[in-house]
Amino acid sequence: MLGHIRVLDLTDDRGHIAGMILADLGADVIAIEPPEGNPARQRGPFSDGSDTGGLEDSLIWQSYARGKRSVVIDLHSETGRAQFTELARTADVVIESADVGAMNARGLGYEALSAINPGLVYAAITPFGSSGPKANWAATDLTVAAAAGPMTQSGDSDRPPLRVGLPQTGLHAGAEAAVGVLAALHERKRSGLGQFIDISAQAAYAQATQSGILCAPNNAAMFERSAKGIRLGPLEVQLFWPCKDGHVAITYLFGAAIGPFTDRLMQYALEEGYCDQATREKDWLNYTNLLLSGQEPITEYLRCCEVVGALCADKTKAELFEAAQQRRLLLVPVSTVDDLDANAHLAARSYWREIERNGQTLKFPGPFARLSETPIEYGGAAPMLGEHTDEVLAEPRPAATAQTTDSIDSGPPPLSDLKMLDLMWVMAGPAGTRVLADFGIDTVRVESSVRIDTARTLQPFIDDDPTQSEGSAMFHNMNANKRMITVDPANPAGRELILDLVRWADVITESFTPRAMRGWNLTWDAIHEINPRAIMMSSCLMGQSGPLSEFAGFGNLAAAFAGFTPLCGWPDRSPAGPFGAYTDYVAPRFASAALLAALDVRDRTGRGQYIDVSQMEAAIHFLTPALLQYHTTGEKWQSNGNDDPYMSPHGVFPAGGEDRWVAIACRTDAEREALESVLNGQALEEWTAARSAAEATETLQAVGVPAHAVQDSADCAADPQLQHRNHFAELQHPTQVKSVVEGARVILSRTPARAPQVAPMMGADNDVVLRQLLGYSDERIVELVASGALQ
Repeated sequence: MLGHIRVLDLTDDRGHIAGMILADLGADVIAIEPPEGNPARQRGPFSDGSDTGGLEDSLIWQSYARGKRSVVIDLHSETGRAQFTELARTADVVIESADVGAMNARGLGYEALSAINPGLVYAAITPFGSSGPKANWAATDLTVAAAAGPMTQSGDSDRPPLRVGLPQTGLHAGAEAAVGVLAALHERKRSGLGQFIDISAQAAYAQATQSGILCAPNNAAMFERSAKGIRLGPLEVQLFWPCKDGHVAITYLFGAAIGPFTDRLMQYALEEGYCDQATREKDWLNYTNLLLSGQEPITEYLRCCEVVGALCADKTKAELFEAAQQRRLLLVPVSTVDDLDANAHLAARSYWREIERNGQTLKFPGPFARLSETPIEYGGAAPMLGEHTDEVLAEPRPAATAQTTDSIDSGPPPLSDLKMLDLMWVMAGPAGTRVLADFGIDTVRVESSVRIDTARTLQPFIDDDPTQSEGSAMFHNMNANKRMITVDPANPAGRELILDLVRWADVITESFTPRAMRGWNLTWDAIHEINPRAIMMSSCLMGQSGPLSEFAGFGNLAAAFAGFTPLCGWPDRSPAGPFGAYTDYVAPRFASAALLAALDVRDRTGRGQYIDVSQMEAAIHFLTPALLQYHTTGEKWQSNGNDDPYMSPHGVFPAGGEDRWVAIACRTDAEREALESVLNGQALEEWTAARSAAEATETLQAVGVPAHAVQDSADCAADPQLQHRNHFAELQHPTQVKSVVEGARVILSRTPARAPQVAPMMGADNDVVLRQLLGYSDERIVELVASGALQ
């Protein structure tokens, strides 16, 4: 797909998945390594099972360097800097994750390189962003996770907040960078110019709060971590349930969207003899309101939880999952790495890929998306150090072409020449299309009052009021910068209206089960016949084929089934799992990257194509090191609280105040010595507990020790670094005093994303879309209303 694009990749484990994504999409990605090798080569686990393997043994390196070429260049030397400059002269993209200012100090920053190659797209991945009050702060995965918000929502309420044991923040940032690069490359076709892309790991990982970061700004109750799963006001909602041979994940919630699944779960409990008829017949659709109003006592809810617990405890994971498939329950097994390795659905979809390296065959996650015309084909294994140095330095390459005028110093958002029909719903789909809308795609979202979007029923609620149909801050956050029309696709006239929008669109996206799209006869064949140039992307939990393709669920289930859950928790307790619908925060970035690559192919060939994205399959790429460790050594990556095998101290420590914490991580002896100089003989926990998290953070940062307060929503809203990046936008809303949403996470220097516009109310843009966009007459609109198509 992207074989015409050359990428110079200087990232380490703080962002190297960006180059992997671009390599998977066909780009020529050249890893620029120092003589001693990329720092990621020093990160364990190692293929020989040792604590300190050799340069070619790191499974972190092998996970995210596959498909790349390795060139050794010493950027500290004049010769090396000249060699890199010559490569940059003809490159399309540079990606780096150096400390802020390091590349500029070498004369290799964006300004210097763009002067010799105006078409260069340059992405810098840093913990907090390339500018701002925290830009130069010392940071690790732990401290970035603390700063971004998800940690305060993860773990047990009687213990410190938790990070995911397999480092995730650099993966979120790297995947975000890949999308930003592809958007900038699309814009370059219009202007001929490149630009600087500023990626903040803190901002990227904030998406994993599931909009919980917006609680305080929207006057909503803040999400709290719970030993059972999540705490919603007075309710502790259990998400993971012990069974005979492990755990299962159950979305045991209520409301119009999820209540029917709970109703079927209780029918199962009744038939199996675990509850009486009265329990089964409770009003599960309205149960949350009954609890919050006091009409149903919390003790009765706890008794119902005991029913579900007894049902699960008596059965195996396989027995419960078989019932879930037969009865359409929101229930999946919590997979360990060996469960994932043996997953029958993934095998049926021929997901896994084997790659040979240094005489050893390794089993890798398969393509993160399946494209009908230009399928992802993996390149080689992770390169040996300097394997391609002579080859690359000797390759002739034409000079990059670029716009010669100096007048284009800014412009509209990078994707403003495109149009999208958005049939996504809940979170994973709308989160991805929100990013594309931010980047300028003219987006028309279709919703139906016949089937309310589940996101409208999910926290946080503005002013903590769950009764307002337009009050979900999550829904607002996922759907800013979109127009919206109400259409019933099951209505024949409604389907014809959707087909007219298909004719209008460059991109069609949807996130229903395959059964739903077949039922409406809105399949790829039907779309392609009407608009052969269109790119259609389907994003669902398990993909469009395989035995579980019709399994409906949410990202919390995909996260459990994919194996994320056991990687976050304490060794002496049941798994806590990362907060909420974790794969919903991961999969959209892969989906957007695949879609932008498909658009690039269309621009060159005129061909549209179909993209099948399994949210679970895409997200598994964030677990690759754990899979490789299991395949090479037989060991399973285990959750161990906040401990780290390569850093010490490394943990979350109590600070002054109720439930206040500070994350501290030391990577080197120098950092440990700096920490000891501050403690002056005092125990670390005693020292942190005697001061505020902010004071502890500032004191340690002043001596170069990575530290950060564990931030909740209110802390994030007041964070000067996030404010510097305009991370929050306060918008006027027709039915609310205000609506606060997150701004764009990716900052482009020359064609920045659109400022957020308020998410539309149900049917708010019907008239504009029908009259102005589609040119419908008054008579046609009257007919649509009469037919019930606009519901």
